[in-house]
Amino acid sequence: MKFNDDKAKMLIEMLPYIEKHSGKTMVIKYGGNAMKNERLKEAVMEDIILMSYVGINIVVVHGGGPEITKMLDRLKIQSEFINGLRYTDEDTMEVVEMVLAGKVNKELVLKINERGGKAVGLCGIDGNMLICEPTKEDLGYVGKIVEVNPQIIKDNLDAGYISMVATVGADREGNIYNINGDIAGSAIAGALKAEKYILLTDVPGLLEEPSMDESLISHVYKEDLPILFENGVITGGMIPKVNSCIEALNQGVKKVHILDGRVRHSIITELFTDAGVGTLID
Repeated sequence: MKFNDDKAKMLIEMLPYIEKHSGKTMVIKYGGNAMKNERLKEAVMEDIILMSYVGINIVVVHGGGPEITKMLDRLKIQSEFINGLRYTDEDTMEVVEMVLAGKVNKELVLKINERGGKAVGLCGIDGNMLICEPTKEDLGYVGKIVEVNPQIIKDNLDAGYISMVATVGADREGNIYNINGDIAGSAIAGALKAEKYILLTDVPGLLEEPSMDESLISHVYKEDLPILFENGVITGGMIPKVNSCIEALNQGVKKVHILDGRVRHSIITELFTDAGVGTLID
């Protein structure tokens, strides 16, 4: 009986959160180990479907770096990195477009649909969603977003579909660009004035001591983030992620969550339970 009681308490605990979030729009940046590990991938898809079932409008923005690398290796196209960033020439860009907007995007759509969800695959080229220009000449076809046109996403959400967006965009001359996933997710969340922007990462969240998971900062206000930068709390790969969070908030997103994508069902634990996980920024 205790097992049934525990399950009932969990469901009852979820009710006010379901009521609170129903009808709201949330953008999830999906990548890292949660995308590479099949077991974690299944859990993320289940979380997304549950959120959709209870009336949340879901947009998933995804990358696919490991799949791109695998295909480049198979085609014997040499990858060059400049300051840790992949140089994207024309041949590489063709592979990026094929893998992200084709293979990875459609696999994720299929995983949602075969579990009873309703998903449609998009990329930043569709409906002129993400208009780009080059970030730096020495990185080739790596794009900086200069305009977001979210109407195609809104139309899909209105029709009841989860939008799965690959991070490929184009400029006004028809050149195609690879876009950083955190930046794309932030820009789309801002354009939609989303209730929440959720980043799945490979760390528990913001940590007071980067090497100590138990030093998790569960809540921080945007105004206090400069202090964390100054004190060296936000370092390395977390810097661009937090900057994308700040940009989303500046563009009208209500709250940002940085979650550990290595933990199964971290999204619904954060959204639908009293305990929550990860770091909330507002």
